[in-house]
Amino acid sequence: MSQPSRIDLHTHTLFSDGELLPSEIVHRAVKLGYAAIALTDHADASNLEQIILQLHQFLREQANDFPITVIPGVELTHVAPARIAPLARRAKELGAALVVVHGESIVEPVEPGTDRAAVECPDVDILAHPGFITLEEARLAAQNNIALEISARKGHSLTNGHVAMMARAAGAMLVVNTDTHSPGDMIDQTFARAVARGAGLNDAEIEAALVTNARALVERAKKRF
Repeated sequence: MSQPSRIDLHTHTLFSDGELLPSEIVHRAVKLGYAAIALTDHADASNLEQIILQLHQFLREQANDFPITVIPGVELTHVAPARIAPLARRAKELGAALVVVHGESIVEPVEPGTDRAAVECPDVDILAHPGFITLEEARLAAQNNIALEISARKGHSLTNGHVAMMARAAGAMLVVNTDTHSPGDMIDQTFARAVARGAGLNDAEIEAALVTNARALVERAKKRF
């Protein structure tokens, strides 16, 4: 049997608008062959502390029940650009091992300037579904070691090709995430490779996005908790 290999660093539980308890999403991830998963519920100033505390309680009591690395994180969502840096810093101080920022997806009314604020922030790890991110912003992401997301989620995935092109030109990291909200959103490594290829990635870029970059982000997160 092959070793677990899938890594997904953008998922949601019922702590925000997901449908699953942490234990259920983690259990399903194990069955799909995941090696690691990040639980990154939608957060702003109103619920940031609550989400992180709940995830840490889950990990203290149940993490050893599953043969998988579980990373506590948050996705800062529809936060004003000026608030991204202080909230990302607070999230890390509270114990978030991974901070995702909800990028300027073309299917949601995200405030302009969100992508820029995210890639300038040293406490951000992943800019999710960044829409029509500019080359300058992609270069800042590369400079600050922030990954850009290729999304498997309907709607957000419409600009995957553009994101891949900007990342290639800038030398920025890419990762493939699902933005899971319900069980049907979760995918195995074979489907993740198809998503990456559909975004225009070549074999080497697919390997980097699905394996090398994803593992590096996991190792970075593990050092924090």
